[in-house]
Amino acid sequence: MRKVKEYYCKASLFFAVAVFVFVIIYAFRSPETSYAASMDTDSITFDDEDNSETADTATDNADGLSIIYNNNSGSLSTPVRMLLVLTILSLAPSLLVMLTSFTRIIIVLHFVRTAIGTQTAPPNQVLVGLALFLTFFIMWPVFQEINTNAIQPLDAGTITQEEAIQAAEAPLREFMMGQTQVRDLDVFVEISGQTYEEYDDVPFTTLIPAFILSELRTAFILGFLIYIPFIVIDMVVSSVLMSMGMMMLPPTTISLPFKILLFVLADGWDLIIQGVVKTFY
Repeated sequence: MRKVKEYYCKASLFFAVAVFVFVIIYAFRSPETSYAASMDTDSITFDDEDNSETADTATDNADGLSIIYNNNSGSLSTPVRMLLVLTILSLAPSLLVMLTSFTRIIIVLHFVRTAIGTQTAPPNQVLVGLALFLTFFIMWPVFQEINTNAIQPLDAGTITQEEAIQAAEAPLREFMMGQTQVRDLDVFVEISGQTYEEYDDVPFTTLIPAFILSELRTAFILGFLIYIPFIVIDMVVSSVLMSMGMMMLPPTTISLPFKILLFVLADGWDLIIQGVVKTFY
């Protein structure tokens, strides 16, 4: 039975690799998906003899990957664009977690659940969903600016891809710079071994780890402040049980209902969400 399972696993792996190779070959060799392959090279005419080299290039790139140039502005062929889109989609979760307010929000929400003492209430799916929508709420002005200044002009063809990347980086950099503490930024500037006259000159690769470190520090500070009232309840309940001689009764069993009651009466979720969101403004 064990050998059958091993053969089944090997056969499944071989089949998956074969399908992946077939899809890649079909994407790059199929005439329907390649713009260069659909070109009729026999119908290409040129007015000047100087453009003969361009005609030869178009003929050579009729199959497979090709980069078509039009007035010195490069436009990638369909397979390359598909590859870039798939790469961006695979990196999207990491970008969403590391370059937005998601890190601070999810850590604070986990601190809230741990401080109350409920192990799985609310569940992780609810916390992640709440943090995700709060992230969209906080980052929506940044996303709109990126869409207006980078995505729409690039789709219309008024700017190049390099200009679109720079336009998209500007609002995101402004948000991250506003949330990054100076000491964290100085640490990574010192580690990089370079000096900058202004913080706006710091490269994006140095700003990102400094921003993440600042988010972690801020989230842990908020988590400490959240823990204080619940620790007081645990200490009071523990002292009462000790004075009554109930040393074998776990204090958390008695304090949990009181912590939930305090959290509900104080409208804790509104206070915490409001406090976390306001830290970004």
